[in-house]
Amino acid sequence: QVQLVESRGGSVQPGGSLRLSCAASGSIFSINAMDWYRQAPGKQREFVARITDDSSTKYADSVKGRFTISRDNAKNTGILQMNSLKPEDTAVYYCHAYITTLGRATLHYWGQGTQVTVSS
Repeated sequence: QVQLVESRGGSVQPGGSLRLSCAASGSIFSINAMDWYRQAPGKQREFVARITDDSSTKYADSVKGRFTISRDNAKNTGILQMNSLKPEDTAVYYCHAYITTLGRATLHYWGQGTQVTVSS
């Protein structure tokens, strides 16, 4: 079994910063890629950022230059640093990962989601 556990989000004022983490645990052989998605009220879940096993990154246009995704391979943890936050960044943020298990199955997993609110 594999679990993804996200850190608590929070509430910040526009222009502020938040850091989210996603810790993977369980029968992990390797984490092939880790993503962040978000879902705002009344909207579909959307892609935010991705980091692969070779540390290549990809960002949604809406967050480029403001968000940074990174990973700590030793801790099986992904980090999303969010700066210059805007009200439109308000959403539930979900961690997602493609993981090869010790049994050599490659599956994808989701975290439970964490609320980020940007408001004055």
